Amino acid sequence: MNEKIHHGRNIKRFREMMGIKQESLAFELGPDWSQKKISLLEQKEEVEEELLRQVAEILKVPAEAIKSFDEEKAINIISNSFENCNQPASIFYNSSINPVDQIIKIHNEKIALYERMLKEKDEMMERLEKLLSK
Repeated sequence: MNEKIHHGRNIKRFREMMGIKQESLAFELGPDWSQKKISLLEQKEEVEEELLRQVAEILKVPAEAIKSFDEEKAINIISNSFENCNQPASIFYNSSINPVDQIIKIHNEKIALYERMLKEKDEMMERLEKLLSK
C-alpha cells in the first residue's frame, strides 16, 4: 500500500493542468533544456530535489505537491465527495441560495423589463402621433 509517488508523472500532470507546453517549461528551465529533455524528465520516477524545486517554481505549485500528489487518492476523495450528485436535490446541497427565491427574482425582473418596454412603446406612439398631426 506504500507505493512510491512518480515525480515525473506528477510534473506532467501539473504542467498539463496549467496549460504549459513541454517547450515552454524547457525554455523557462534554461538553455540546457529541450522538449526532449522535459519528456525524459516526465518519465523519471524520482527527480532531484533542486530540479524539482525549480520546476515547481515555474509551474507555480509547491514542490511538496509534486512530491506527494497521488492521483488515486485524489480520485477517491472526489468520488466520495460527490457520491450523491446523481440525486436531483443534490444540486442545491449545502447551498445558501433558495432556488424558489431566485425564480421569483428573475420573474420580477422580466415583469419590470416588460413594463419599461410598454412605456417606451407608448412614448414612441405619442411622438409618432405628434409628428403625423403636424
